[in-house]
Amino acid sequence: MYTLSLTDLFFAFIPVLLVLIIMIYQSLQYKTALYALARMFLQLLLIGYFLIYIFKAESSWIVLATLSVMLLAASWIALRTVKEQKALYLKALISISIGGGFTLILVTQFVLELQPWYQPSYMIPLAGMIFANAMTAISLAVERFEMGISGGLPYKQASAEAYNTALIPVLNGLFAVGLVSLPGMMTGQILSGVSPLIAARYQIMVMAMIFGASGLSVLLFLQLLKHHFPSIRNNDV
Repeated sequence: MYTLSLTDLFFAFIPVLLVLIIMIYQSLQYKTALYALARMFLQLLLIGYFLIYIFKAESSWIVLATLSVMLLAASWIALRTVKEQKALYLKALISISIGGGFTLILVTQFVLELQPWYQPSYMIPLAGMIFANAMTAISLAVERFEMGISGGLPYKQASAEAYNTALIPVLNGLFAVGLVSLPGMMTGQILSGVSPLIAARYQIMVMAMIFGASGLSVLLFLQLLKHHFPSIRNNDV
């Protein structure tokens, strides 16, 4: 594989700078984008060093602690645009933990049969993909659900529309994979020298687990939401 230096990364940020200039010129939320980019840069550099430590330590407790932090962060970020972020946080945490956790256990223990069961080099990247996609799905769902309820829709209709909206990115990914894009895991494996056929199998597994985790997490979250809004409990037709 080619080794990227920090200087090399500068060229990758040229399109980013162009977009930021456009956002500034059009008076868009460039500060939010700039803050997000800065956080991404620092977080990925820090996690790179942190993962080296985790992989060398090979401790189940460290892996479980890392997964817990990921879950806590994903649940909070999922509700970033919601006014009742604190009130709904536990519901998001429960939903991602059950929907994403079930999928993670199934994939790592029954599909891959990791040895040891907590093998960090597999467990943490796969958990990241599962939790991140469940997070995004819940974020889309809650926003759409609140719009529906505010517009006077009954719970079932608002919930159905929220569920469909939440799965749009995942379904688009299923349609596009192999035709429009080669997703991250498949691309990474091919770049590292793995056979494209093996990489394709891994990507099929990843797409299946993302679809399952997102769908289950959103379903649980929407069910929990029903008990958060007393006004819609009896308006569920």
